[in-house]
Amino acid sequence: MGPRRRPVTLGALHHVEVWVPDLGAAMHSWGWLLGKLGWTPFQQWPAGHSWRLGPTYLVLEQSPALSGRRHDRLAPGLNHLAFHAGPPAAVDRLVEQAPAYGWELLFPDRHPYAGGADTYAAYLSDGQGYEVELVASDGASPSS
Repeated sequence: MGPRRRPVTLGALHHVEVWVPDLGAAMHSWGWLLGKLGWTPFQQWPAGHSWRLGPTYLVLEQSPALSGRRHDRLAPGLNHLAFHAGPPAAVDRLVEQAPAYGWELLFPDRHPYAGGADTYAAYLSDGQGYEVELVASDGASPSS
């Protein structure tokens, strides 16, 4: 009898694999952020690392098959990953700490409502061109 598996929702995301040009830099930025968001280390090999949250995992890999040295979020393909980040105060703490880990706040003139008046969120970009959106729970305002 094999390991006991948890039921999953049909169509739910199984994993995301992100190819990065510099695994060390990605570990510094993404490793910090994923840890803060409750993801736990899952797998590790010389060219990659992964983290798990529930049944989903996220992979960062420095593949020798890369065709470029920087991700372009404005080109066809992945623009960003959006994460639930807790209440607005938690989003604010992440934004405050993020520069020390290689993240830069995008759209600072519209922060924290760059996604619209009903969404309290932060948009961050790392030094390799990847963007994340950190969304406050329930689109709540800081006074909630």
